Amino acid sequence: MSYKLLILPRSQKELADLPSEQLSIAERKIDALREEPRPVGCKKLTERQGWRIRFGNYRILYKIDDAEKIVTIVNVGHRREIYR
Repeated sequence: MSYKLLILPRSQKELADLPSEQLSIAERKIDALREEPRPVGCKKLTERQGWRIRFGNYRILYKIDDAEKIVTIVNVGHRREIYR
């Protein structure tokens, strides 16, 4: 049940801007979404479509297309800025 992973260009830039410690955590969490797009602790967003997972004060927002088996990373960033 492996999903294809797409990271939007904006999200790639946001990843590059993360502190190195947080970047390695984010990369592990994003890679894990290939096998389990709805891991323990993920939440469905209410204000817009998609899901989120957290790591410390940072969030990864993503969408899941179960029909095509694709996970799209939409945003990555600090919790105070990510939902704007």
